Amino acid sequence: MTDSPRSDTAPPDAPSLLVERHDSTVVLTMNRPARRNALSLDMLVRLADAWDAVEADPTVRSAILTGTGGHYCVGGDLSSGWMAGGRSEEPPEHERRAIENPALIARGLLLLDYLRVPVIAAVNGDCMGGGCEMLQQTDIRIAEEHARFGVPEVKRGLIAGAGSTMRLKRQIPYAVAMEMLLTGRILDAEEALRWGLVTHVVPTGEGVAKALEIAEQVAAAAPISVAATKASAIETGWLPETEARPIENEYTGRVTQSADAKEGMRAFVEKRPPQWTGT
Repeated sequence: MTDSPRSDTAPPDAPSLLVERHDSTVVLTMNRPARRNALSLDMLVRLADAWDAVEADPTVRSAILTGTGGHYCVGGDLSSGWMAGGRSEEPPEHERRAIENPALIARGLLLLDYLRVPVIAAVNGDCMGGGCEMLQQTDIRIAEEHARFGVPEVKRGLIAGAGSTMRLKRQIPYAVAMEMLLTGRILDAEEALRWGLVTHVVPTGEGVAKALEIAEQVAAAAPISVAATKASAIETGWLPETEARPIENEYTGRVTQSADAKEGMRAFVEKRPPQWTGT
């Protein structure tokens, strides 16, 4: 969340979300640097549309989420009326769509469901509030060394209710999660790495490059294997093994009977790169 004054400038007509394609990876860049990439209705609806486009395109193998202006995302923009239930200053088209279909806001935040492809976060600055809540739905997380992480909603009379009360305690030690949720404790990049909230810490300015490097590794693996592995990991969640095992078995059966499984084993024996078909 942010209620701070402007810190950067950007063209007034610049879109709040930039979408770029790098081979099989889509890079989504939150683009409100003047508000430290605080979430607006416009950005959330654009994010929802972008996630849907990623999900619908079988040639996309991964997605990267990052921010502009040396910022990641400081959560909901407290200067916007929509957070208090009032009329916002967002572009009419996106405000109308969000009012008519509030699920778009949840979809933009990755609250309702997960993406088929791995989502990699390149955290290049403060990751607070809703930004940190979206982070918890990503799969691989790179933090630049100056990044900070927190869910300070209780300090604003709010609740980290876009997933954090469910997810954070499952992803890092309970006591650390609860201190963050109940007091607004902020973690620096090294603390986030120590507690497992992120997977890598890199020098400032190198987050997206590291994310693209990992995206290349994802693209080198079999598409059906990656998709099934992610789905099984999420759908089994924290279920007891007796309940989780049938879910894993179903995905295992699909993968082992696939053409890509046969190709992968054949390529290993023949000592050549596999040619995946996604079937």
